[in-house]
Amino acid sequence: MTEVRILIVEDESIVAMEIASYVEKLGYTVAAVCSNAEDALKLTSEQKVDIVIMDICIKGDKDGIETAALIKKEHMQTEIIFLTAHLDDYNVDRAIDIDPTAYLSKPFNREELKIFLKIALCRLEKKIGQCEETMHHLILDHEFSYDLETHTLYCCQEIINLTKKENDLLALFIQNKNKLIELYTIEHTIWPDKVTNTNTLRTLVKRLRQKLKHKFIETVPAQGYRFRISAN
Repeated sequence: MTEVRILIVEDESIVAMEIASYVEKLGYTVAAVCSNAEDALKLTSEQKVDIVIMDICIKGDKDGIETAALIKKEHMQTEIIFLTAHLDDYNVDRAIDIDPTAYLSKPFNREELKIFLKIALCRLEKKIGQCEETMHHLILDHEFSYDLETHTLYCCQEIINLTKKENDLLALFIQNKNKLIELYTIEHTIWPDKVTNTNTLRTLVKRLRQKLKHKFIETVPAQGYRFRISAN
């Protein structure tokens, strides 16, 4: 990540300024400092915030845990570090549902904050990586998936090795999933510069079917094939 933006929600101005100064020395960007839920929610809706350092006891109708829950509801990737002078069982149980990065005791320890920010950053990068991976992965079923960028077939997260023709055929099926693909179209896509016959295509389809555990590929007699998967 090139820039990590941090929102500090703390109603003690001296503490907030001290945190902001230290966070900036560590190389992070302080997106804003505020003291109540209303401002925190407004700021996170208007600008990018990666990590929120949230005091549990803040001014207003909503406390820090309620505010953090609302932020996470709208921005699931945002990491939360709770800041509190007293953490009782009741608030721990409420905070657990939010899955915060950590709880930082007041007065805060600089080394602890530094470590918690590193943990938050690692969690954030992992989430972003998972999102990017999901964006170009087509889930075929509970076993199989297909990487649309690298044209790679996976079964149970293991790569399935395909020949070039098998890969070309699977890519054609994926591009036209749930649609009938006529024999003529398949033959002239897979073998554009070669005259082929139905038996050659059938053999190729058979090999690909075996690697797919005989799933997905449907034969439409005298017409072609359909690659059947649930809607994605």
